[in-house]
Amino acid sequence: MSASSTSKTCADDRSISVIIVSFMTGPALMESIRAVQRDPDIHELIVVDNGNAQADRPRLLEVASRTENVRILQGHGNVGFARGCNYGAAMASGHYLLFLNPDAVLEVGAARQMADAGDRAQSPWITGGLLLNSSGEEQRGARRGALTIGSALNSFTALHRLPGLQSIHRENLPLPSGPVPMPTISGASLMMDRASFDAVGGFDPAYFLHVEDIALCRAVRRKGGSVTFVPGARAMHYGSTSDIPRWRVECHKLKGLLRYFWTAGPGLGVKVATILVAPLMAGALFARTLWLGVRKGIRGR
Repeated sequence: MSASSTSKTCADDRSISVIIVSFMTGPALMESIRAVQRDPDIHELIVVDNGNAQADRPRLLEVASRTENVRILQGHGNVGFARGCNYGAAMASGHYLLFLNPDAVLEVGAARQMADAGDRAQSPWITGGLLLNSSGEEQRGARRGALTIGSALNSFTALHRLPGLQSIHRENLPLPSGPVPMPTISGASLMMDRASFDAVGGFDPAYFLHVEDIALCRAVRRKGGSVTFVPGARAMHYGSTSDIPRWRVECHKLKGLLRYFWTAGPGLGVKVATILVAPLMAGALFARTLWLGVRKGIRGR
């Protein structure tokens, strides 16, 4: 973190603001913060505290008190991920806005690679980095196709294993050697410049948790802009660190998916299709929740 930078100079040239929205994240949050602070290309860090454990809050305030250009936003309650991102963006002064999950550990230089790729892209633009699990393998979600009702059903069921049907996920394809266009990237490590963010109105606040990143990518594409996957911009992503019951997360995901499909286009057909697919989506998501719970129980023995 550049200790000599001020909020005023952050607005100049190619400065990068990182925005982390956190809710009951646990120890991974401090690891994520330390990784951001190690990167000299990052001039500002804003942590939007949607509600963390009481014991973690003094630690966050201590980081802000002893480090210039670190801000902790507290006291607003759990406003959801999309609203939290918009809140952090409104407080940020950087030319580039990097939205980073609180359990993602960014590699030094990754932020600048995303900014460089964005500078070469058609505006409005989004760039997304490569997410790795703790074993160093590519994690699902960093690069995806366009989300449709069909691709969602294929992805949440075994249908994508049938000939001619595809999942939206691309992690099983060869990793590109450099930045490539990608319909959808992950909100766990997502960058825009200020002009692009403003052009699409930021994140849709109607999404509380999940699907808001997919909706943002769609909004950029609809504006004639570009979404780019940057494989060299790496981050280790723990995933699922928030202390939230899995079924509640899946409820938010279902609501997000149905809103996404409901707003896919004009006309009655889109609405009817969304209504028809809702029970199938609910069944697929909650069957997955049950399976993950059973698998976790087996592994815990």
